[in-house]
Amino acid sequence: MNKKDRLLVYEKYGGHCAYCGKEIAYEDMQVDHIRPQREYMEALIEGKNLDDLDNLNPSCRRCNHYKRSLDLEGFRDYIKTLHERIAKDYITKVGLDFGIVKLIPFDGVFYFERCEKNE
Repeated sequence: MNKKDRLLVYEKYGGHCAYCGKEIAYEDMQVDHIRPQREYMEALIEGKNLDDLDNLNPSCRRCNHYKRSLDLEGFRDYIKTLHERIAKDYITKVGLDFGIVKLIPFDGVFYFERCEKNE
């Protein structure tokens, strides 16, 4: 990806991860395909280019790694159950018992969706 396009992706949400909303430095940004690259052939048949700017989002390393090859709705569902998976961990249970940790379910709305709603 050329520098101009990479900068356009970075600026889409003001230097924030499109998913969690964390501020990210340009050099730390990863470019995520909203519709994953594993669907390349299917998209090609549909006449779509998965490398178009509208299919690319700025992502922090953690979100991009966690999303992997999931599509947007698959990633949303995965994050919506994260608090349930975290609650099973022993150390989390200790933190809950002592009031150190509070688990809050994800409301299902990504940062970029909040940004688009406010435009």
